[in-house]
Amino acid sequence: MAIKKSELYSSLWESCDKLRGGMDASLYKDYILTLLFVKYVTDRYKGDRFAEIIVPEGGSFDDMVAAKNKSNIGEEIDKIISKLAEANNLKGVIDVAQFNDEEKIGKGQEMVDKLTELIGIFQNPKLDFKSNRAGGDDILGDAYEYLMQNFATESGKSKGQFYTPAEVSRVMAKVIGIANATSSSQTLYDPACGSGSLLIRAADEASVNITIYGQEKDVPTAGLAKMNLVLHNKATGTIARENTLAHPFFKEGDQNSNELKRFDYVVANPPFSLKAWGLGFNPSSDVYSRFTDYGLPPEKNGDYAWLLHLVKSMKSTGKGAIILPHGVLFRGNVEAAIRKNIIDHGYIKGIIGLPANLFYGTGIPACIIVLDKENASSRKGIFMIDASKGFIKDGNKNRLREQDIHKIVDVFTKQLEVPKYSRLVPNDEIKIDNDYNLNIPRYIDSSGPEDVQNIEAHLKGGIPAEDIEKLEMFWSVYPSLKTVLFSECERPGFLKLNVLKDDIRSTIFEHDEFVNYGKKVHSAANNWIDSNKEKLKNLKIGDNPKKLINDIGEQILEIFSEVSLIDNYDVYQQLLTYWGDIMQDDVYAICYDGWEAGREIDIEYTTPKKGKPKEKGFEGRIISKTLIISEYFKSEQTAIDDLEAKKDEVVRNYEELYEEYSGEEGLLSEVIVDEKIKPADLKARIKELKKEKSNDEELAVLQQYEKLLEEEAAYNKKIKEAKEALDKKVKDKYKILTVEEIEHLVVDLKWNKSIFEGIEAIYSAVSHNLASRIIELAERYETTLLEYNDEVEELEAKVKSHLERMGFAW
Repeated sequence: MAIKKSELYSSLWESCDKLRGGMDASLYKDYILTLLFVKYVTDRYKGDRFAEIIVPEGGSFDDMVAAKNKSNIGEEIDKIISKLAEANNLKGVIDVAQFNDEEKIGKGQEMVDKLTELIGIFQNPKLDFKSNRAGGDDILGDAYEYLMQNFATESGKSKGQFYTPAEVSRVMAKVIGIANATSSSQTLYDPACGSGSLLIRAADEASVNITIYGQEKDVPTAGLAKMNLVLHNKATGTIARENTLAHPFFKEGDQNSNELKRFDYVVANPPFSLKAWGLGFNPSSDVYSRFTDYGLPPEKNGDYAWLLHLVKSMKSTGKGAIILPHGVLFRGNVEAAIRKNIIDHGYIKGIIGLPANLFYGTGIPACIIVLDKENASSRKGIFMIDASKGFIKDGNKNRLREQDIHKIVDVFTKQLEVPKYSRLVPNDEIKIDNDYNLNIPRYIDSSGPEDVQNIEAHLKGGIPAEDIEKLEMFWSVYPSLKTVLFSECERPGFLKLNVLKDDIRSTIFEHDEFVNYGKKVHSAANNWIDSNKEKLKNLKIGDNPKKLINDIGEQILEIFSEVSLIDNYDVYQQLLTYWGDIMQDDVYAICYDGWEAGREIDIEYTTPKKGKPKEKGFEGRIISKTLIISEYFKSEQTAIDDLEAKKDEVVRNYEELYEEYSGEEGLLSEVIVDEKIKPADLKARIKELKKEKSNDEELAVLQQYEKLLEEEAAYNKKIKEAKEALDKKVKDKYKILTVEEIEHLVVDLKWNKSIFEGIEAIYSAVSHNLASRIIELAERYETTLLEYNDEVEELEAKVKSHLERMGFAW
């Protein structure tokens, strides 16, 4: 069956979270992620003699299933995990969470029920990883990441630091240039690796299987990191468990060496402003010489300790990136001296200012400091980006959008100078003009333009020419439209509007240049659609969905980079949003089960307390029921719509009758109970009136109302029968859809149509921005202060006259 990633992940989270009880998310994650790990290695490696992971007898997920409902289930699970850990040298890694802990899980039957249900969640047929098709490992690894992100969100500030947001990890991985790695002997290191998400994102960016090293102080979190590596097919990576600053694990030579191991690529998201960073060693006599030539970081702030550890851990050609709070860019005293020495060495290649509230451990804004030792001595400056404005709200956190990620990476890797966003700041400006202060606002003013009110225009009228000139991006595309809308005023520096305010939108939207620009946008969209149509229709089992979205995303960026007014990153975001919401699930299904997945339907059943469930409705897994109907059964749907319209007319008629005759003395008042008319009461009253042979007017109204109710019932019956007949036709059609029909429905009528409509919405928004701004300026200056004074005087005179007529003296 086709897998819907979003549905799988959300149901997995909801099921797990439901069973959490009072346990803190930061603890509960250890149980859930361990079970997911055992399930995965069982599916992938059980019975395989040559597997990376050995699944021993009595150490598999199948053994956990056998332990369901047993009174000693917690003890059994701990034994199973212990056997798996022993067979793979994973003691202290995957056996950290104790399933027989009554304080955390519950006592007696509560423990039995909870653990039985948890195992049941992971028995879901959709969580079957025996097959390695359609990026099966990605599905599992992404599920692990999805759960980890949710646990980080739920864990609160002090306990969510084990996870670096995937979006930030992707930026760091790309800006250090790890994609240029050419050999598996090249190395990647994270000294504060947490659960390993940053390490894995960075390693994924390399085109070779780069060698991975990570160190993490927290024992359970280090276990998560090791499991995370296995789940992402990176089981050979090494995770050390120890305090990195006090006891760095990776060294040149043996463990007694005082020489740190040097790496090709380094990344880190260490705890911010760590107060007790010097515990366990004497920083002033650091045997690894990490602070020599730079200075000793302050006793109660470890930000520069981490940065200097990273610098020391880099090869002479090493590249790296570290996330730190903005304070490292401008704080004084000893940190200022350290910053000066690092800048003078030329190790800082760039600084990327990020939005606030991105991280789970803190809400303060942070920055990425990009390091590069290669050619450091000849570095001419530091490339800075202020990306603090680009994000979207996501619950109680902010999140980088796909367009934000791509823009940061494009601008940084190509060293593009974008006004109010990025620039290469020369060394002299940093060192001489700003005394080594790296605070980004000193070098990039990202504030928006101020909308200044023009006093002269308010006094004398006219629209300030400078306000119109600020719309130059539009006039470069619609040059003659400007002269249609505006002409010179008698006063220099001011323009007059040539059309009525109410005609501004129609004047713009009907102008030839505007119409031709719309055609250019549509042409670009169709160009992208046509160039990818065959690629999409040729998707097959085993294809890589992530490569697909990367390829078509890059192409849409390139095509729309040639279209002015529209930001090509906005168009890219439109595609990626649709991918995340809809298209991703469809593509994974196709790459998992082939185009035949288009014939699948999901049937929803009732859940009666007694008796068998009945079908409540159905929907296509990839192709919606609505799409099938619109393409193949338009006439049947039109007939149903006609019946619905006729029924609605009947309902309106009896509602009008009710409104007219439902009053206290109304002709319907005898049959109204609790503001309703029951058919039985209606029939009884009609029978009574016929028998009495009186009040013909009331009888006529009641009979008319009864007839309308009967007509409604008749229409309801016809509609129900027509819908059931249509449903049967639709179901039958799903079964016989050809691959060519499925491809047409999915690619042409679903994906491409939706993406085109999204691009159209962006174009429409840009177009309305011009019209709205001109209307705003026209309304702002349409009445001068003198005209307001005249109007006030006129109104004042009317009030005075009115008061005098009332006998009041003025």
